[in-house]
Amino acid sequence: MSSVFATGRFDRSPATAGLVIGDVVVITGLLWMGSLRHDVNPMETPLLFADTLAPFLIGWVVASLVLGAYSGRARRSLRDAALLGGGTWIIAALIGTGLRATSLFHGNSPLSFVLVVTGLGLVSVVIWRGLVAAVTP
Repeated sequence: MSSVFATGRFDRSPATAGLVIGDVVVITGLLWMGSLRHDVNPMETPLLFADTLAPFLIGWVVASLVLGAYSGRARRSLRDAALLGGGTWIIAALIGTGLRATSLFHGNSPLSFVLVVTGLGLVSVVIWRGLVAAVTP
């Protein structure tokens, strides 16, 4: 049963590998810019930045497996790319902000932070995924 689930939810191809790398770059870039916006230079505090990034990457992995963000549908059309990427980010952001609200990670998750990181991430991921779908034959 698990192989059927995995096969439908994850397309094992070079294009998917590129999508994974791009998603990590977009998420990392979003949080990098947020850190800089709050006068924290990730180059000077790499462990602190890793602790900021980790809950969102954990959320992304969980959400992408559940929603099939790396399935064959992920690049099929602009609509599918936007829905899968955007939906995955919303769930990932909720998981990430939820983890930040625990003692496992530094920081906290006031509503303003949840809304900003979810909104900016949604725009970033949807644009990135849309561009991929637009150039994928």
